[in-house]
Amino acid sequence: MGGRVRKESVVEGMKTIHQKSLYSVGFLVVVLALAAAGCGPRAYRGGEGTDRPDIDEPAMSLTLDRLDLAYLVDRTFETLEASRFWRDTVVRGPERPLMAVWPIQNLTSQHIDDQMDALLQSIQTRVLATGQARLVARDLQRDLVREIEVRQDVDVFDPATAGQLGRQLGAKYFMTGKLSGVDERIRNQRRMQYILFVQVVDVETGEIVFQNEAARTKSLKG
Repeated sequence: MGGRVRKESVVEGMKTIHQKSLYSVGFLVVVLALAAAGCGPRAYRGGEGTDRPDIDEPAMSLTLDRLDLAYLVDRTFETLEASRFWRDTVVRGPERPLMAVWPIQNLTSQHIDDQMDALLQSIQTRVLATGQARLVARDLQRDLVREIEVRQDVDVFDPATAGQLGRQLGAKYFMTGKLSGVDERIRNQRRMQYILFVQVVDVETGEIVFQNEAARTKSLKG
């Protein structure tokens, strides 16, 4: 009888130890999960009106980001709207002229198609925001450019081609340009200088009525 009691006590004791082990393992799993959640990647919503309004400020790389594009476009339009051409011809003209904004040519060594598309959109938005010029519908312009690109002997960035297409679109002026970059390295530092060159050309005469360069520099150390 005593042997049976001792056996049952041993079994109960083993069950208790097993349960405690399970509790300990479960607790450890929870602790590790919480630790992993604290150390893992976190997503932030930044910008005006959030708890991270400065999230756009730090440069993540030498590639053009949204703030760089905004800076280049701002400098370009500050000069454009202060120019004699804009004040005397556009603002004081009998009607708001129709403008076509041509694709900006990427002359840098970087593959930045998304940034170039964003740059074009930003320029088009700024033209409309002046309230002093009209803009050719982008879809219509894009379709015409695509038509021309099918022909291997035509350069869509050539001023003569742009002028011809501008006339087809009924535009009075077309704005075009190029983005170039100077990449420099010394020891553990690298510097990238971006230059946005923009021209506005009279479609009928081919005259360059506005021209400007805006520059933005980024540096990476380490």
